[in-house]
Amino acid sequence: MCADVKWAEMAAKLTDRESDDASDFSLVRNDLLFRLQRQLGLAPAEGLGTGRRALFWALLAWLPIAVWAMATGHLLARGGGESLLQHFGVNVRCLVAIPLFIAAEGVSHRLTVSLMPYFVTSGLVSAADVPRFRTILRDLARLRDTVYPWVVILALVVAVESVAMSVADTHELIWAGPPGDTAALGFGGWWYLYVARSIFLVLLLAWVWRVILLLILFLRISRLDLKIVPTHPDGAGGLRFIERFPRAFSPVLLGISSVMAAKWAHDVVYHGTDVQSLRVNMISLAVVLLVIFSAPYLMWIGRLLSAKKQALLDYGALVGDHGRLVRRRWIEKGAVDDEAILAAPELGPVADTVALYETVQKMSIVPLGKAAFLALAVPIAIPMLAVIAIQIPLKDILLTLLKTLA
Repeated sequence: MCADVKWAEMAAKLTDRESDDASDFSLVRNDLLFRLQRQLGLAPAEGLGTGRRALFWALLAWLPIAVWAMATGHLLARGGGESLLQHFGVNVRCLVAIPLFIAAEGVSHRLTVSLMPYFVTSGLVSAADVPRFRTILRDLARLRDTVYPWVVILALVVAVESVAMSVADTHELIWAGPPGDTAALGFGGWWYLYVARSIFLVLLLAWVWRVILLLILFLRISRLDLKIVPTHPDGAGGLRFIERFPRAFSPVLLGISSVMAAKWAHDVVYHGTDVQSLRVNMISLAVVLLVIFSAPYLMWIGRLLSAKKQALLDYGALVGDHGRLVRRRWIEKGAVDDEAILAAPELGPVADTVALYETVQKMSIVPLGKAAFLALAVPIAIPMLAVIAIQIPLKDILLTLLKTLA
């Protein structure tokens, strides 16, 4: 309890500062976790320092375990027992997932800083709405910097670690002590349970919070009087540029999938588990991750659907007027009172006006295309395919995928 109070006091002091300028909004820079790392000297005064932070946290999580395992003979297999190196999940969690979670911060920062201003420069946000847009970004920056979400994250981690022995996969800890006897774990096992896993959980939950932040951001922006262009060639009313944001989630998804795949790989290699029996688990994990990390884009459905419905009426009326005038002049051979529509160079012949209407019909109500889907799906799939390839030749896997996609 005393430690929690001290942590909260330190966090409160760190929040006593001005929010970032709205024109330089970032999902990660200057949140509480980042400021704590800056206070510890891990993050530089300028920039994010993702490389050094990724190395530090990975080594802090894994190196004490490895040193202990080497000193006590638990690093390599001995006497029929299982070793640390055989438990891929432990090593992948520390050396792959943790660095990927931190590396994703750099990707996210670059994307948000470069793409958020495009809402204004593209004309989606009108000059009259620019102050409201900046207010939204400022409010999100304050929400990002607040202490309370991190108190919840800390509470969740403490809750999980308080019952660590009951929720831990005891088989995953067999390298650190006698089989089934978690009470006799060595230092390496305890370090993994309470330090390495805590680092992993904090970074993972931090990304869940950032997904929520992006969801709130998109929801608030979508409520502005955006100048959506239903005939925009990007097929999403001019909003397709935001499909680049999932690239920030790619390293996170790769890290999560790698941890789960590593555990499955251990079961397949050392315990004879059939990869076919893992199919439901793999599909379930993929669906859950896709739903969570694509959720922010669902906030655009209402706005784009409304714009599309209205555009279908507007452009339908335009095509109708144009068609009636063409028929009046060329079929009925009558006089045309309104020459403006027929002479308008931006409309052109009948085929062009029909093409405008068809473009509106094809407009997507979710600004996610193939590139965004691949940015989310491929990082999830790669580790799973590696597990499947242990028993099924890679050539057969690729042929099956090609047949499915064909």
